[in-house]
Amino acid sequence: MGNCYNSIVINTDPEEAWNALRNFHDMSWASEIITSVVKVGDKQSDEIGAKRILNNAFHESLLELDDPSMSFEYSIDDGPGPVSKDAVSDYIGRVRVAPVTANGQTFVEWSSNYQSPDDSSVGELCNPIYQALLQALKAHLES
Repeated sequence: MGNCYNSIVINTDPEEAWNALRNFHDMSWASEIITSVVKVGDKQSDEIGAKRILNNAFHESLLELDDPSMSFEYSIDDGPGPVSKDAVSDYIGRVRVAPVTANGQTFVEWSSNYQSPDDSSVGELCNPIYQALLQALKAHLES
């Protein structure tokens, strides 16, 4: 099983970070990376089963949204190259927000697990995207 893991500490309160992240159909905070988000189907952004297409390439479904623990899970159902439905299976992404109680900052982690015959190619594609998304979130929230 392959995995990706990225995290960041942001100078904001956890609720503000969670409010930016929890809307599955809105990634406007990362507009330089995610240039288009297309809602698919009639599920709302906080309903299990909500679907989206990012940058006309990544087809994703919301699997879990947990407001009390400030986390959500999603699947990549199809995508480019190493995350296409023929190249990877059981791709589950997780985003989690937590307080850094020592100093009032916020910890955000973005991780995933998947099955692939070429774990490194999936990581080479996804890790830089997650890093860029976390940096964009930090820039958005600290501006």
